[in-house]
Amino acid sequence: MFLQLQLHHHHHHPTPVIHRNNPFSPQHSFLSSNLFLPFSYSSPSPCSFSITLSTSHTSHFCFRPSSTAVNSTVTTDEPPVRLVAVVGHGAVSPLNSASWEQVMLHTAKRLKWVDQGYELLVFTDECIQSNEQIATRLESELLKTDILVIVAVTNKESVNWIKIRTKTIENVICFDSSPDLKNKLGGYDIDNEVKGSIFGKILGSSELDKTKDSYEVVQTVSEAWDRRSSDDIRFCLLLLINAYIRPVPILKNLRAKGFSTLNCMLKNCGKQVLNCLLDPNCRKALQCLNKCSPVDQVCNYRCIASYESENLEAFSLCVLQKNNCLELEAEVPTKPYVPPMVQFRGQDLSHEIAEDLFVGWLGSLQWSWRVVAGQNPAYDQFPCQYQLFYRGKAKGSFWYEPVFQVKTFEGEMVWRRRKYRVKRGKTQGTFYFSVLDNGVVSNEFWTVVDVADDLSWGLFHYHGAARAAGQSYTGAVLVSPDGAFPDERERRRIVGALDKCEIKEWELFFVDNCSCIDPPLGTPEGSSLHAVVQIDDPKWMHV
Repeated sequence: MFLQLQLHHHHHHPTPVIHRNNPFSPQHSFLSSNLFLPFSYSSPSPCSFSITLSTSHTSHFCFRPSSTAVNSTVTTDEPPVRLVAVVGHGAVSPLNSASWEQVMLHTAKRLKWVDQGYELLVFTDECIQSNEQIATRLESELLKTDILVIVAVTNKESVNWIKIRTKTIENVICFDSSPDLKNKLGGYDIDNEVKGSIFGKILGSSELDKTKDSYEVVQTVSEAWDRRSSDDIRFCLLLLINAYIRPVPILKNLRAKGFSTLNCMLKNCGKQVLNCLLDPNCRKALQCLNKCSPVDQVCNYRCIASYESENLEAFSLCVLQKNNCLELEAEVPTKPYVPPMVQFRGQDLSHEIAEDLFVGWLGSLQWSWRVVAGQNPAYDQFPCQYQLFYRGKAKGSFWYEPVFQVKTFEGEMVWRRRKYRVKRGKTQGTFYFSVLDNGVVSNEFWTVVDVADDLSWGLFHYHGAARAAGQSYTGAVLVSPDGAFPDERERRRIVGALDKCEIKEWELFFVDNCSCIDPPLGTPEGSSLHAVVQIDDPKWMHV
C-alpha cells in the first residue's frame, strides 16, 4: 500500500507531501524517518488544501512455511534459523580494529538475545587452506544453512572453494570480499557492480528487479552494514531473516499501516499536523528525517535534536504518544542481564549509596559526571556530554538531566538538555528512568555496573524503549570527572565491567569533549546531593 497526503496552501511555503510506503526502519533508533511520517517537498503552489490518497500493490516476501504469524511471539516449536559466517583469516574490521572473527562471534551471541533459535556459526577461511577436519565441518554446515555470510574473504583458494560448495544455498551475502563471490537473495543472483558496496544493482534477468521490496532489502542491508556498528551488523542479519526465512517479531513495526494511520491523524491530530507544517523549524525536522536513511539512527536522532520545537513535540505527542496512529509497540529489553555492583568502598551497595554514585562529583564540580564513551551511537555521537544527578525537593524524588551539544545540519553548535524522573528498582543499584523527549515517552532500566572507589570512573548500563515510536534499545556509558579515559591501570577493571554488560571495548563510541564552552548546567533550587558517600579526593576538585 502507498499512502500519500498532500497539503497545499496560499502562502509561499514548500508544499508538504507525507509518504508511508517504505516498510523498513532501524531496529533501535529513537525515531526513524519512516516511523515519524517523513515529508518531502514540491515547489510552492497557490492551491487550496487537498488530500490525495492512492494505493499500489506491494510485493510480499517469501517466508519459510511457519505457524507463527508476523506479529506473534516466536514459539518454541519453530525450527532454528541457521546462519554460517566465513571470515577472512586475520581480517581487521573498522570497529576499532577488532578482527572480523571477533565481531562475528560477538554478533552470534547478540542474535541469541533476540531469539535463542538464531544460530550463527563462525569460521575463518584459514580452515579451508590448512585444516581439513574443520573444513569438512564447514562443508557439512553449509548444506544445512539458511543464510551464508561471507566477510573479508579475498584468498583465491578460499574463494574457489566457497564458489563450488555454495551453489545450492539460497541466501549468500558477501561483505568486503572478492568480486568473484556472488550474492544471492531468495535464490536469485544479485550483481555486485559497485566497488566498496556489498550490493550493486539487481540483475535485469533476475525476477528480483520486479520486486520493490526485495530491492529495498538490498539497499537497507547495504546502508546498515556501512554504518559500521555492532547494532547495525546484527540488524542486517535480522532483516535478512525477516525477509527471506521467517518473520522476526521485534521487526513487526516495520510495516506501513496505510489508511488507518491517515484516518487517525486526520481525526485526532489535524491541528498539530497543520501547525507543524506551517512552522519552518518543525517542517525542517520532518524534511530532515525524510533525507536520512531509515537505518541510520545517528542521522535520525540528530534531526530530532537539531530541529526540536514546541510544534514538533506537539505533533509527535499527538500522533505517536497519545493516539498511537502508527499502531506501534515496543518493550524494554530484558537481555542481556547485567548485574549491579555488590559493594562500594567495602560497604554493601544500597539504593542510597547507588544514588550517591550517580550524583558523583556534583557539588565539588558543576556536574556529576562527563561521558567518556558509550555503546549507543544514536546518543554517543553528541559532543560535550554532561550528566547531572540530584535529589529533588519532594521526599524520595531523584532526577537525571543530561546536557549535550548537537551540531545541526546548518553547522551550528547548540546545547540540549533533557530531564528524567528516576525511581528505585527492586534490586539495589537498579533504577527506572522515564523522560518525555520531543513528545515521546522513553522508559529505561539503568544499572550501576561499577564505580571506582575514588570516583575516577564509573560504568552505567541501560535498557530502554520508546513504546509509541516502536523502538527498543540498549546502551552503556563510561563516565569520568573530566571526560577523559581513566588511567591505564584501570583498564582491566573497566574491561571486566564491560564484560558484565556483554559489551566489547571495540564497540564503544568515544565522545568529543573538546571545546565545551558555557554548558547550561545548574540544578533547581531546593535540590540536594549526597546522602552517604563523601567526595573528598582533592585530585579532581579543580577539573
